[in-house]
Amino acid sequence: MNQLFQQVRVLDPISQTERVADVLVLEGVIQEVFTTTELPTDLTISPGEHLILAPGLVDLYSHSGTPGHEERETIESLLLAAKAGGFVHVNILPDTLPALDRASSIIALDREYHQTAAQIPNCPQLGYWGALTEGVAGTTMTELAELGTTNISGWADGCPIANPALVRRLLEYLKPFNRPIGLYALDRSLRGNGLARSGVAALKYGLPVDPVSSETAALAALVEIIADIGTPVHLMRISTRRGIEIIAAAKQRGVPITASTTWLHLIADTTDLATYNPNLKLDPPLGTPDDRIALIEAIKVGVLDAIAIDHSPYTYEEKTVAFGEAPAGSIGLELALPLLWQHLVVSGKLSALELWAALSTKPAECLHQSPPDRLILFDSQTTQTATQTSLKSLSHNTAWLGREVIGRIVDS
Repeated sequence: MNQLFQQVRVLDPISQTERVADVLVLEGVIQEVFTTTELPTDLTISPGEHLILAPGLVDLYSHSGTPGHEERETIESLLLAAKAGGFVHVNILPDTLPALDRASSIIALDREYHQTAAQIPNCPQLGYWGALTEGVAGTTMTELAELGTTNISGWADGCPIANPALVRRLLEYLKPFNRPIGLYALDRSLRGNGLARSGVAALKYGLPVDPVSSETAALAALVEIIADIGTPVHLMRISTRRGIEIIAAAKQRGVPITASTTWLHLIADTTDLATYNPNLKLDPPLGTPDDRIALIEAIKVGVLDAIAIDHSPYTYEEKTVAFGEAPAGSIGLELALPLLWQHLVVSGKLSALELWAALSTKPAECLHQSPPDRLILFDSQTTQTATQTSLKSLSHNTAWLGREVIGRIVDS
């Protein structure tokens, strides 16, 4: 069906401008128009004051069930979820089974992706984070770095590299390749069995504490190594006010870093753990209300460059256990944009352009990519209910299951 939406709000995060225009959708292809002459006769005209036209979203890092855990998420369900959420590019972390730590593993997954993508109109692109594990030889790192679809991450079986000396050697080795490198700062010995950041809520709910130092001690060490070597690095999953302060100081010194937080850390905090909902058990754990406020401000001023989704699908059986026993993670590709829009833009905490840049053009910059050239339409007022049938993801581990969500992507 051909449609003309009138008076649509058009966002351009590159020029940081917005305006109003009529938008024409022909056979599922979005086209911005400035005149209503010579339009198709089979045209449906609709008001578009509540619609947003802007570049498609880019997810820095998320988890795939394929290979190894297809009961959680298949390539097809992942791509359909990403498309439903407005994402035109998604990057997969290497903690699959087997891990994406060999060129052959990534090539095989990429082949499956292309076979699936051919059946999905306007299918999102898939990129891959290759794992830098302690067993990876120099020749294998070279193969990963030379793959055009591959970024490099410090992940091994879902865990950050614990040995700072190894991180230093890896950054030295990878410097000439100029590939995106992502590292997650976490000292697991300091975390212990912690489930919530220290504060009033953790004490009130009787949850074991994950101290801020589990992030900041590892982060400070990483920053010094990066400053010493000079290899640009993207720092993933920043979750605390003190972590933001370390990054701000490092950027002021000229250390070549970018950084991101995840969407759930911007809209939820330890006060939301009163229900012990296992879908709010995350890695890193939700921060305190003060951490959340600091993260939002860091996105606003640019200390944090981007917002990642960190989509983490788990089956009903895996998540329907006690809070402390549940695996960490939540789905989010379909829910992130509408919930962030309501919590941050409608509330006035971020402007529409600030949020959109952090979800679209800035993640592309962090990945050394051009800005997304595909446009999406976002209906900021339509209400939908997140149910097992409405969600495209194969898993439904979200705290918003059964709840109303305002906003949805217009199918294209």
